[in-house]
Amino acid sequence: MNRRSILPALGAALVLAGAARAQQPRSLAAPTDPQRVARLSSAFPQIDRVMREFAERSHVPGIAYGIVVDGRVVHVGTAGVREVASRAPVDTATVFRIASMTKSFTAAAILQLRDDGKLSLDDPAERYVPELRGLRYPTSDAPKITIRHLLTHSEGFPEDNPWGDQQLAATDEEMSRMMRAGIPFSTAPGTAYEYSNYGFAILGRIIANVSGMPYPRYLEERVLRPLGMNVTTLEAARVPAHRLAHGYRRQDGEWLEEKQLPDGAFGPMGGMLTSVSDLGRWVAFMLDAWPPRDGPERGPLRRSSVREMQQVARYSGASAVRDTAGRVVLSAGGYGYGLGVRQTCLFRTSVSHTGGLPGFGSLMRWLPEYGVGIVAMGNLTYTGWGGVTEQALDLLAKTGGLTPRAPQPAPVLLERRAQVSRLVARWSEPLADSVAAMNLFLDEPRERRRAALDRLRTAAGGECREEGPFVAENALRGRWRMRCANGDLRVTITLAPTEPAQVQYLDVRPMAREESLDPPPVCR
Repeated sequence: MNRRSILPALGAALVLAGAARAQQPRSLAAPTDPQRVARLSSAFPQIDRVMREFAERSHVPGIAYGIVVDGRVVHVGTAGVREVASRAPVDTATVFRIASMTKSFTAAAILQLRDDGKLSLDDPAERYVPELRGLRYPTSDAPKITIRHLLTHSEGFPEDNPWGDQQLAATDEEMSRMMRAGIPFSTAPGTAYEYSNYGFAILGRIIANVSGMPYPRYLEERVLRPLGMNVTTLEAARVPAHRLAHGYRRQDGEWLEEKQLPDGAFGPMGGMLTSVSDLGRWVAFMLDAWPPRDGPERGPLRRSSVREMQQVARYSGASAVRDTAGRVVLSAGGYGYGLGVRQTCLFRTSVSHTGGLPGFGSLMRWLPEYGVGIVAMGNLTYTGWGGVTEQALDLLAKTGGLTPRAPQPAPVLLERRAQVSRLVARWSEPLADSVAAMNLFLDEPRERRRAALDRLRTAAGGECREEGPFVAENALRGRWRMRCANGDLRVTITLAPTEPAQVQYLDVRPMAREESLDPPPVCR
């Protein structure tokens, strides 16, 4: 903590604030516990057990899954077979189709072209895909479909999962004929969320037309290979036979093999195949964008753009349901760019996507504030990974190693904390002037604030001092405990958007000795 003696003159205080301002933090979150990988790893045997039990219970021929922590795949597990007839086992190199999880790669490619200045997300899609110019919109006041509409499933096309699954092999010319024939709308563009595989196939066409490269080549050269994802492909025929997972559906107690669909014009919505290690690299890349910080950019996409993908861009609704334990589970959120984003009672931000095609089901999920993620793949149609990955997160949480990164206070916030602590302990007019933003004594007169602090300090027994941790909500807002002779005070400040940053909000109130400074849970 940067503690300096309080200067009585406002001019001197401005000098201090300027010095603090010059020392802005390199990261907006504190480092995680260096021992947490060891803590989390204690849950891996239990996670292996629940994953195997899930595969047996759900009749999944073979599975592969991985745990990602702080940019590394720290645990990989496999079970079952990649091919029923030969009983060939799944191993860490086995390649599964991941279906709609491909959409996040397509979104990344679009943002890469945006960052290169080759398109804008608010450009009309028909600028790059002429076949869309003849679309008949549902109303005369409907806007033209934009790239952003396509990225967020708000272009107005109908949900098309059953139909879209069977379009992967369509040729470019066949897709062009479909578009020229017209596309019916279920809603007006820009008004609602409705999942559209067709929309992401169109994004793939935009990538090809803007870059001058076929979508698979662009993705390989500009996204996959720079990340070291050398196994990942959009064409099953390119996967060595001894690595390829065969897909199955369960019918009348038997596994029936599904045909491997070739890559085609709809590949950008769901054609990708990958291994658990490669998919773990992708999740690690997504997590590496957090927290915002100084330092060189190492990825094929800017960190700010990777974070942009993981923000709700189109709200999709909220739900409240009872789980098997009888607890009410709340969830709210929407879609970013190629990714779903939810808030639950347990996690403020959970980013994920599932993938399902005939023969396969997969999931990737990560917690940006925690630096932890899970990937899972199976070779059964629409393998349902949601429940068992929740179990895995619960097991990780029980180790004590699943803790969020703490926001990092700016040096000026630490400066103001020290000054306000002195003000609470003993009022000083020059000190009050030096820390107060112009609104502070307009919102509540100076004398009333001083009298209130005197009453609180007297009731707590006087002789108050800082004690314990400083809990930062962000770089310019935080709270702390002051221990007095007979009781404690909780002090909260928020700094104003000015240079120097001064105190615009100040709250001091009694708190119990056993009371925590941590915020209350989202769901009680």
